[in-house]
Order: sequence, then structure tokens, then C-alpha cells
Amino acid sequence: MSLYDKASIALIPSGTKASKLYSVLPANGDGDFTHSRSLTTATRVNKDGLIESVAANVPRLDYPLTNGVVGDCPHLLLEPSRTNLAQRTEEFDNSYWTKQRAVVTANQTVSPDGSQTADKYRLDCTSNRSQIFRVIYTVGTQYTTSLFVKYDSVKYFYIGNAGASAYRTVFDIENGTIISTGSSVDSSKIENYGNGWYRCSATFTAGYTTLYYKFSPNSNNATFTNTTDFSYIWGAQIEAGSYPTSYISWDGSGSTTRSQDFCNNSGTSADINSEEGVLFVEFAALSNDLSERRFGISNSTTSNVVRIGFTSVSNRILGVIFNGSNQAVLTTQSYTITDFNKVALKYKQNDFALWVDGTEVATDSSGTTFAADLLSELAFDDGGGGNLFFGKVKQALVFNEALSDSELATLTS
Repeated sequence: MSLYDKASIALIPSGTKASKLYSVLPANGDGDFTHSRSLTTATRVNKDGLIESVAANVPRLDYPLTNGVVGDCPHLLLEPSRTNLAQRTEEFDNSYWTKQRAVVTANQTVSPDGSQTADKYRLDCTSNRSQIFRVIYTVGTQYTTSLFVKYDSVKYFYIGNAGASAYRTVFDIENGTIISTGSSVDSSKIENYGNGWYRCSATFTAGYTTLYYKFSPNSNNATFTNTTDFSYIWGAQIEAGSYPTSYISWDGSGSTTRSQDFCNNSGTSADINSEEGVLFVEFAALSNDLSERRFGISNSTTSNVVRIGFTSVSNRILGVIFNGSNQAVLTTQSYTITDFNKVALKYKQNDFALWVDGTEVATDSSGTTFAADLLSELAFDDGGGGNLFFGKVKQALVFNEALSDSELATLTS
């Protein structure tokens, strides 16, 4: 018998509709989640590896891209609210974007969403440098700025803040690497979206009000002469925050906001054993940003909860059993939480354990659990609707018995 046959609730993300995320178990639908993302669309990567818009309140099953190749199995994507401050995010041949020594021609190749909407950016430089500008930042605010770029004959792409070298990241878009980052850049990232497309992003606290995107035949910001070479651009995004989130397409007026995801209300007291059991999740954080994010079973309050989550300590995973006071607080050593980790939290009177990726990492042999039939909900929050879990989830399971060590090792390996 497979361990999965022992589960009372089993979420393996595969089926959705508006406001509903289906669980595999129980078969009567009591394990299905209520999902909301009020009034706003959002994007995902679909099974064909293309960026696709998803209607309001529909959960996003996002397919992973590894070196530009789309994976077979999706994960549930849950994100905070973010606003794309940029307008005309797929249209650069207009006065919204100030061009200097550059010629932009609209709709010249297929974009990452599969449409013919990507623009050609051609160098038009007899001296100096070539770039696109926009005055958009507020000094002192942290932003993550990104753009999808595709190499043709201009190898280096820059994201910067005014002309200051400290705020500049240089990308090699032919080979998909980061060449250099300025001293005031918090982090940079280049992601392969396939078909030659890369999403380049840089995070920094703005020291100036001006954003620039720049293409160059050299990586050291030297002046040059070139009026023939070109590459392609699509999907600008400027968001206040410490990491890039999924692409937010311009809605046609002003800045565009994507609402946060809520996912809760799975299970009943018949599906959850309050006295003993195991909570298991395979998940990854969106960023190691020291924010506290929770996932657990409860009675819809924070007073009684079995909880797994990320902590305010870098790359730390936490397991907690709380029934009015802490009965077990189990913490890990350092893990890379932006990678997928398999985590199981066992709870039983005087027998608590936290397992991660096949290893028992923490135990507690003293404490009580909960009165019978008290726990009644599985949710991506702290039990009371706070500390929402934002991240990626491949699977989440509840077991109505405290599994053996060998079973926990198998489950989390």
C-alpha cells in the first residue's frame, strides 16, 4: 500500500475552476480549497511554456521552466499583491518610453506569451550609448525592475537607475548570465523562458528617479558606434518589492495591480485527527526575504494549530504545535527555501518530530495535542488568516495517524 493511500487529505495540484482548487482526497470534495484573488487576472506559465493570463479567482497551476524547457507537472503558485507601475508594458514604440539613440519597431517577433507583440530594439548610435528611459521611481523605495529580452546581435543588456554605476546590472543575453552588479544592487536574476527569451531583473533601493533599459555591444558601459545591430524586448515590469513576481500585463490605464492569493477552507474535523497525525508539504518560497509565511491545520483560529512555515531567520523552516501555549517548536538548520523541500511535521502526545528531505531534523518528547474533533481546516495561512503562505506548492497531505520514522523518511525523501 502506498503512503498516499493513508492520507486523509491530498492536494496534488491538477484541477481548478473559479474559486476552487481540487484535492485528490477525500473523494467527497471536503478537501477542496477555496481560492480567491479578487477581481484581478494574473499570469502563469502554461503546459506549453507560454505566459498565459488566468481569470480572477482562478488558482494558478504554474509549470516550471528549467533552462527554458517546460516541466511535466505544475505547482500551485500563490503570490502577494503587487503593482506594475509601468504602462505600455509590451509597447515601446511610443512617447511613454523615451528613446535615446535607439529605434524601436513594434510587433516584430513572437513574445513569451506566444503572440506577435515583441518589439525590435535597434541601436542607432554614432557616438555615446543607446537606451530607453522612464522617470518612474521614488527615491528611497526598494523596487524590482524586469524586462523580457531576446538576443539577436546585441549581446549585453543593462538595467539601471539613472546613469549611476552603483545601481547597474549587466546581463549577457546571448549566454544567459549576469556579467556584473553595482554595489547598490540588492540582487539580480536572469531566467530562461525558452525560445531565446530571458527575463532579466534587478532589485535596488532607488537613489534616483529614472529607470533605464540599455543595450550595448560591450559590457563596460563604454561608448560605441553601431546603427545596425538589434535585439528584442517585451514585458516591462517595475514593482515595489524585494523580488520579481509573475508578469503583470498592462490593463490599459495607469498602473496595474494583481491582488494577493488566498487559499483555505480545506477539510473538516472528520478529515483531520486532532489527537495525532502528520502534516506534509512540498513547497518553495518565492524569495528568502525573511517574511513569516505559514501553512497548517487549525480550527480557523491561531489558538489551536499545527503549523509549518518559513521564519524571519534566513533560510529557516519551522514546525509548531500550539494549543493555547507552545507544545513543540521545531526548527531546522539552514535550507535553501527557494528550492523545493519536502517537510513533514508529526504530532502526538509526547512525540513530536520535524522531517525535511528524508532526515529527522528536530524532535520534542514532551507536550500535549488537542481535544478530539477540534481541528477542522487545512489552509495556507497561520490558522487565523494571517501570515499568508506565498510560494510554490507541489503537494500537501494530511495523515490521521503519527507515521513511523521509516514512513516519514520515505514520505520526505
